[in-house]
Amino acid sequence: QPPPGCPPGLQYLAMVDQLLVKQKVELLEAFTGFETTNKYKVFNSLGQQVYMAKEDTDCCTRQCCGPARPFDMNICDNQGMEVIHLNRPLRCQACCFPCCLQEMEVSSPPGTIIGTIEQKWTLVYPQFVIKDQSGEPVLRIEGPLCPCSCCGDVDFKVVSVQTGTEVGLITKQWSGFAKEAFTDADNFGISFPLDLDVKVKGTLLGALFLIDFMFFEQKQNNNDN
Repeated sequence: QPPPGCPPGLQYLAMVDQLLVKQKVELLEAFTGFETTNKYKVFNSLGQQVYMAKEDTDCCTRQCCGPARPFDMNICDNQGMEVIHLNRPLRCQACCFPCCLQEMEVSSPPGTIIGTIEQKWTLVYPQFVIKDQSGEPVLRIEGPLCPCSCCGDVDFKVVSVQTGTEVGLITKQWSGFAKEAFTDADNFGISFPLDLDVKVKGTLLGALFLIDFMFFEQKQNNNDN
């Protein structure tokens, strides 16, 4: 029985407190540097696939804007039904432009906003605020001083706005030297309270993809590190 007010397709999120997200390695991109659309698979803790995610952008946008590109992303269940839609507009990321920072809208079903992610202006540690469908802040994401994958995992803490306590984690997982150096395909883990509202869980999943694009999409950064 899905929770009251649960969007179609999100009822599964009510039963889990962690997910694993794996990005598909694109051979064309790895060998030529030609930016292709990002594709991901979402698994539960038992390794069973529960969702698929695919970026929806045109070729010109990907080549010209790189990881800063605006995009839509379709997250579908195993039957191919779109259950979550992400929209990232073209925004700034540099701390010198505090009025035009990153944001993302999360919809489920597509067209019905269930939450938003907003980057906060900080000089040192990256921060994001998760807002519910009414625009109220419910969670805060706090990144590390240096969000780069250098032979180890990178943790982004999920903190309750109300209590200030850590309630979850988004982790960029180290996937080995060859994969880190020559591709921008990433693996992530995400954990959250089991009783968290499924709409907020869906919004947190959207935040994971925004973090991937902002900090881990450039394989050149991985090479330098």
